[in-house]
Amino acid sequence: MRSRDAGSCLRQVVLIATVALTTLFVVPARSTTLDDLVSSVVRVKTFINPDGTSVANLGREREGSGLVIDESGLVLTIGYLMVEAHAAEIISSSGRALPASVVGYDHETGFGLLRTLEPPKLKPLAFGRSADLKEQDPALVVSYGGTGAVLPVRVASRREFTGSWEYLVEGAIFTSPPHPAWSGAALINHDGKLVGVGSLIVGDASGRGDGPGNMFVPIDALPPILGDLIADGRIVGPGRPWLGVTTNEAQGRLVVAAVTPGSPAEKAGVRRGDVIVGVGGAVAKGLADFYRGIYAQGAAGATIPLDVLHDGEHRRFDVKSMNRLDHLKLKSTF
Repeated sequence: MRSRDAGSCLRQVVLIATVALTTLFVVPARSTTLDDLVSSVVRVKTFINPDGTSVANLGREREGSGLVIDESGLVLTIGYLMVEAHAAEIISSSGRALPASVVGYDHETGFGLLRTLEPPKLKPLAFGRSADLKEQDPALVVSYGGTGAVLPVRVASRREFTGSWEYLVEGAIFTSPPHPAWSGAALINHDGKLVGVGSLIVGDASGRGDGPGNMFVPIDALPPILGDLIADGRIVGPGRPWLGVTTNEAQGRLVVAAVTPGSPAEKAGVRRGDVIVGVGGAVAKGLADFYRGIYAQGAAGATIPLDVLHDGEHRRFDVKSMNRLDHLKLKSTF
């Protein structure tokens, strides 16, 4: 039997979705229609500062979905689509293209904000409460591309997510089946409200080895920082400490896979292949434990007593941390 591309498979699933909306899913709140949801999800295209530190991993031009969240044209997306961007464009489901400016980025949640230079005349998505989502609840994933990009899913699990790039999300939302266009996609609850923003595809959505899915950043993390992002482009204050290490869990060990050039970790002497033992004498039992050990030392700027196995010897590196945003080539208005 011939394999089919993701787009063909998704179109088949959408045929099922039209039925599922009346069975699995209580059709969105009376004031919201499926057409409203689809039109509120736009295409995001960004152009990145050529000197940006994220270019090597993410490229100079990026595309994904964005979510209109107010009538003036504020667009929420996943931050890796727009971090270090110097220009951006928003394209509506009708094909209308609008230039957009960079508003703000938050490394801790992974959210990014853009704003169209003129109102897009699209109905904004209303926020739901991601805290109310439970395992096995039905939901919709909506990415840019019209009704052909709508996929009914279920919540596979609610748990923390740790990324190798010093990223920790509490109460992340994992859904199944996986949507092939997850970046910046909207997770919509049974009331037709936004409860998550698409971040990743994962191999184990349930945490029990049941199969792949997507990870969404909970929308509840946005309101506490939204004002700061709009006013200042970043959250107020020093933020979490950042070292600049990419760390993988392998055979029960935390192995440094990469060290960011010019980062605090590199300056302190940490190298690729080192094994993270812990922080300040406390053994790290996993990535989440490692990150919490770093955060417990204080805000960005704190010196982190990093215990590592370096060249076969146990070493203590005192790493002078920094705010991750201060290492990026962000807009001067940040």
